[in-house]
Amino acid sequence: MFEALGNRLTGVFDKLRRRGALSDADVQEALREVRVALLEADVALPVVKDLTTKVRERAVGAEVIRSVSPAQQVVKIVSDALVEALGGGEADDGKRGIDLNAPAPVPILMVGLQGSGKTTTSGKIALRLRMRERKKVLLASLDVHRPAAQLQLQTLAQQAEVTSLPIVAGETPLQIAARAMDVARRELYDVVVLDTAGRLAIDEALMAEVAEVKAFAKPHETLLVVDAMTGQDAVNTARAFQDKVGVTGVVMTRVDGDARGGAALSMRAVTGAPIKLLGAGEKLDALEDFHPDRIANRILGMGDIVSLVEKAAEHIDQAEAEKLAKKMQKGSFDLEDYAQQLKQINKMGSLSGMLGMLPGVGKMKKQIEDANLDQTVLKRQAAIIGSMTPKERRHPDLIKASRKKRIAAGSGTSVQEVNKLLKQFDDMSAMMKRMNKLGQKGLMRGGLSALMPGLGNRRPF
Repeated sequence: MFEALGNRLTGVFDKLRRRGALSDADVQEALREVRVALLEADVALPVVKDLTTKVRERAVGAEVIRSVSPAQQVVKIVSDALVEALGGGEADDGKRGIDLNAPAPVPILMVGLQGSGKTTTSGKIALRLRMRERKKVLLASLDVHRPAAQLQLQTLAQQAEVTSLPIVAGETPLQIAARAMDVARRELYDVVVLDTAGRLAIDEALMAEVAEVKAFAKPHETLLVVDAMTGQDAVNTARAFQDKVGVTGVVMTRVDGDARGGAALSMRAVTGAPIKLLGAGEKLDALEDFHPDRIANRILGMGDIVSLVEKAAEHIDQAEAEKLAKKMQKGSFDLEDYAQQLKQINKMGSLSGMLGMLPGVGKMKKQIEDANLDQTVLKRQAAIIGSMTPKERRHPDLIKASRKKRIAAGSGTSVQEVNKLLKQFDDMSAMMKRMNKLGQKGLMRGGLSALMPGLGNRRPF
């Protein structure tokens, strides 16, 4: 979401680093470029003014100009200002994620415009609460206007393995909410997620309906779902809902799309409500906590290792990983294990998204996207391995010309792609054998060059 803004800011700071010693004029020029970058990213003008004023107050002066690494100091100051703008700080630490600190059943009211991803987000939240918090969740659709809205939520409930309130034709949203709360109290549910109707635009009928349901249900959390792709429209929507209904938090959806990021940077300052969650994909588990400091790091090209580790811990089977590590140590790694690795990577979501969490990879993002790793390489490699017999997967050396043709035909790929996969596997196997031969001391002495002797002669990609 912040790719364009991140690239612009990285370019500004790269210029500062090349200059070494900085003058006040250098810092002022950099701040002008930062201001333009923020405006181009669709950040609200009052937020841009506030952010650049804070940076200017801290960055212009003897303390930065005379520091050992002035450019690095400016980056740190901009980073701190971004964290503040995104809603960071000690006072906000307890407001991240969904607050369930209330007597059960805890009502959560989902509000937003039609098409923002509200119903899908309701399903994602239900799955998250069941898996992470071990909560018994009831989903209830209050949308009696959109055709099949209630059936959509029912389907999502089945996928999330939670209960959905049975559909009764002819009920009003208020009657559905009353029935949901009654069922939740009688059947001892921990959380009730009330998915309200949306409209294509904000109108009095929508606000009156939401306000009526809110007054009855008294939700502990009122979460506004906004589409990050709509830019400043998302901010205007949030302002209207906050003024007329009142929200406790914001969920931004489609943050994996080509949004400029200005909505996220503007949201907290304009509405006062914190961004609590980010939806980054269609899968039901594609929902993550919003951490202002981590987002600021991503914008400034410093990566987000913490989120990457958390994602890995959540999706990778620990027992399977340990078993795989032991096989690798023994040098008995085969194509079945490689296929298992591909499955684990796919579980973690977009490969380009994961690489984007690594420091410094932002500059190579275009090359990564051009390589089309997610859609092409991983899926085709999995298809190639799937077209092999169990014996071929365990003993790749059996795969000769006629077998390669059969595997290529069965996987819808070419013999060249089969050869490429086998070559990659051979390289990996050779590296593992070198690791076993060198041992820990040898690796420490030789480093990467000991594993890949030709590394020094290779050109970086």
